[in-house]
This record gives sequence, C-alpha cells and structure tokens, in this order.
Amino acid sequence: MTSTRERQRAAARARLEKEMAERAARAQRRRRTQAVVGAGAVLLLVVAGTVWLVSALGDDDQTDTTATPQGAAQCAFTEIPADQRTPQIKDVGLPANQQPNTGTQTLTLETNLGPITAKVDRSKVPCTAASFNHLAEKNFFDNSKCHRLVTEGIKVLQCGDPSATGKGWRETDGTGGPSYRLSEENLPTDQRPPYPEGVIAMANSGQPGSTGSQFFIVYGDSPLDPNYTVLGTITGGMDIVKQVAAAGDDKAFAQQAGGGHPKKEITINKLTMSAPQG
Repeated sequence: MTSTRERQRAAARARLEKEMAERAARAQRRRRTQAVVGAGAVLLLVVAGTVWLVSALGDDDQTDTTATPQGAAQCAFTEIPADQRTPQIKDVGLPANQQPNTGTQTLTLETNLGPITAKVDRSKVPCTAASFNHLAEKNFFDNSKCHRLVTEGIKVLQCGDPSATGKGWRETDGTGGPSYRLSEENLPTDQRPPYPEGVIAMANSGQPGSTGSQFFIVYGDSPLDPNYTVLGTITGGMDIVKQVAAAGDDKAFAQQAGGGHPKKEITINKLTMSAPQG
C-alpha cells in the first residue's frame, strides 16, 4: 500500500509541476505579446506625431508666406487700365503691397517760395505714406505747380497734379495723377471741423478707393465732408501758404468747383520723404 501511495503522490506532483510549467510558459508568451503590441503602439504614436508635426510646420511655413508680418500693413494699389488713362496720367508702376505701419516721416516740399514741411504718421496712413514714398522716388512731383487756391467757403491750396490741369478739389476735376489709385485712410469722421488749419489731406473723385497724388493744404478751418484722407500735419511753412492765399486767385473755377489758379505762383521744385523714425 505504501508503495502505491508514494507512486500516486509522485504522479500528482509531476502533474502539478507540469501544469505550473505550462502556466509559466503561457504567462511568458502573454508578456512577450503584450510587449510587442505595446512597442507597436508606441511606434505608431511616434509616427503619427511626426506626421502631425511635419504637417503643422508645413502649414506654418505656408501661412508665413501669405500673412502680413507684424509691423506691416496690407495695401491695395489698383492700376488704372491703359485704355482708361488720359495723356496727363504718369505711368509710375505700383508700390509694394506690404508696407510698414510704424514710425513717422517728414514730408518736405521744396518750393520756389521756400520749404513747407509736414509730419506723417505711418500708423495712421501706411498706404498713403507708401504711395508718397514711391512717387517721391520717381520724382513725380518735381517741378509741378500748385494748381488751385480756394479762399471762400473752404481755405485750401491744392497741389500734386504734375500736369497742372486741375480745376477742382476732386481728383476728377484735374486729370493729372499716377497710374494707380488707393483706398482712403484716416478719415476725420469724429473731428470738428474735420479739416482744421494745418492739415494736409488727399483729394479724390468722391468715390471710395479713388485717392491718387493730388493733395491740399488747409490754411483755415474748412467744413469739408470727412471723405478725404488726412495725410499729416503741417510743421513748417504755413506762412508761405498764407502768403499765396493773401494774393488771391484768378477765379478761373468760380462757376465750377470754386477758386482758381493762385495769383502768386507756387511750384514744388522737389518733394521728399524722410526715413521713418521711431
């Protein structure tokens, strides 16, 4: 009997050991499988993250090429079609669309009567300032007469038409100008009067986006509608403008837009724009 029991016990131990060995083997296989699956998941995450990062960087690069950089403005300069240009239109090309919108510049009119200066704030008129820079580099204004003076109702001296054919304060009243137009900026809708003495502002046709090169210097508060870009403020030479105004005009445009040619001739020998400051 003892011998039989011992054999039974030995057989039971053998079966138990075999079962435990099989369980250990199965557990080891599960761990290996889990490790492989885990490594695959990590690899998948790494690949996905890499793809996302590359895609994101690619999008950023694309955005950088199209977005307006900080400290710049996006300007729209519209070219006048060739078949719509008069002989008085000067083809000067187009300024760049992206322009700085920080700093101030000094606009200087060197006239036959002396210098007239104005301060231009690029944060308020980045596109108009860019246009003046462009036109000054092209010598657009050089040797041009200020073609219109108004002494009744409004008090303005108008310049900026190289052909000197202007007969009104709207740009369509004087056909001379550059081969492009731009939108109005810095409109004094909350100012009373909108155009006080000392302002230099841009003429236009009365329609949005029709600003060109013609501008007017206000030598006395003027009740104009606030539709004209305020380019800047006169800082020197207002006495020259008032001398021209005191001499009067020839009333050539009295029946149309008012005023006429200045009796005291004033010619812009050269217009310059200083480098931006600040």
